Amino acid sequence: MRILHLTPYYAPAYAFGGVVRSVEGMAAALARRGHDVTVLTTDALDHRRRYAGAQDEMIDGVRVLRRPNVLPRLRGRFNLSTPRSLKRSAEALLPTIDALHIHEFRTLENLLATPVAKKLDVPIVLSPHGTLNLNTGRGALKRAWDHLLSPGIASRIDHVVTLSAAEQDEAETLWRRFGARRKPTGFSVIPNGVDLGDFDRRALAAPFRRRFNLGDGQIALFMGRLHRRKGVDVLIKAFKAIDLEDSRLLIVGPDDGMLSILKAFAEGDRRIIFTGYLQGAERLGALAAADVFALPATGEGQPMAALEAMAAGLPVALSPGCNLDEVARIGAGYVVKAEVDTFAEKLRLLLNDRDLRRTMGLRARQLVQESYTWDEISERLEDVYRSLL
Repeated sequence: MRILHLTPYYAPAYAFGGVVRSVEGMAAALARRGHDVTVLTTDALDHRRRYAGAQDEMIDGVRVLRRPNVLPRLRGRFNLSTPRSLKRSAEALLPTIDALHIHEFRTLENLLATPVAKKLDVPIVLSPHGTLNLNTGRGALKRAWDHLLSPGIASRIDHVVTLSAAEQDEAETLWRRFGARRKPTGFSVIPNGVDLGDFDRRALAAPFRRRFNLGDGQIALFMGRLHRRKGVDVLIKAFKAIDLEDSRLLIVGPDDGMLSILKAFAEGDRRIIFTGYLQGAERLGALAAADVFALPATGEGQPMAALEAMAAGLPVALSPGCNLDEVARIGAGYVVKAEVDTFAEKLRLLLNDRDLRRTMGLRARQLVQESYTWDEISERLEDVYRSLL
């Protein structure tokens, strides 16, 4: 099949969070299965910088077309694209495409490309990536968008691929509010995935510990954007309540409005270390060096960072908002309310018990191997595309 993925940002724009890694993994896996995969995106690298590479290139068997943003500052302030010539590119590509897969819902890219696809009768699949909820940030802007623009986009979408049953319920409720379409929109749950081989990097642990002067104690890891809904403030307070002198809380990720607040919460505790945004070997080194992964988030779709931590063999402490309830059912970690006392209790248990960490970590990796690899996920996506052709 010839598949076009439309996304506001693409690898290596990892500063925008898990959506970028999700689309990258999805596109590469579909290309490995023999499909002709193209990604149409913008040149955003982070909230301030442009991608400096070629506008048309092959990455992991995927053709990537980047169109320049006219006003990059709008990306930094409102996370809005202003892509030059993207509609023209869509008009040139879509007559040759079997299926259009759009990523995130409320984007200018969707406004430009979905009418073209609809006119050509190209089926449209949407992956919202946990962004439908108004509480995940920029709520006022989302409400205005939904009032003015969302019903039109929704009417063109043939199938919505959600990350969890909770997100599917949310999507179906929203679509009913937007109004009926002539042919009913389909909905399905297909989770995120990872490539297990990327996380067999235990040799990176020792150099990473030396690089950040972490010593030999246990490390609790947070990895993700420093945004209010990630719950890093809860995690810092929970860790400060644990009296383990040699332990460390490693906070890895780019600032998304919370860094100064979080540093104020952490002030006076030398055990809490902010690394900033890491990529490549350093990012994998953080996962290799850690003993526990923690994420007390709210309003998540299904965090890629949690799946990657489990692929690295880490036990996890998650909130229900991460939509990974099977973690608790199979004993791969804990799923508890995003509250200071409950997270402190679970972190204390994990950091104090090596055998517990080992048992849960093995179960976590097994869970990923059985249910969350891109090879399996891409096969399920194929079924969705074929059902629409």
